[in-house]
Amino acid sequence: QVQLVESGGGSVQAGGSLRLSCLASGITFKTSSVAWFRQAPGKEREGVARLSSGGMTQYADSVKGRFTISRDNAKYTVYLEMNNLKQEDAAMYYCAVRFVGSSTAEYFSSRAYEHWGQGTQVTVSP
Repeated sequence: QVQLVESGGGSVQAGGSLRLSCLASGITFKTSSVAWFRQAPGKEREGVARLSSGGMTQYADSVKGRFTISRDNAKYTVYLEMNNLKQEDAAMYYCAVRFVGSSTAEYFSSRAYEHWGQGTQVTVSP
């Protein structure tokens, strides 16, 4: 049984930083691609960052230069370092593991990942 548990969310002022973590279990983690998505109230879930098993990264344009995705395969953990946070970054953040899409165009499609965590809330105040 695959489990993903996110942590590290919280409240921060604009310009601040947070580091999210996602601990995976029940999966061959080192061969799985991992991703972070977010969903704000009233909005669709959107992809934020993706990291392949081989180390390739993709980022949404809105977070490039501010967010960094990384992984520690020995710890079965994926991280999202978020710097210079903006109010528009406020959302529930979810990690996703194992890309099952059919093309690179689906890298940030929520339908293209097999396993999901329950999310961790990020709040950004002015």
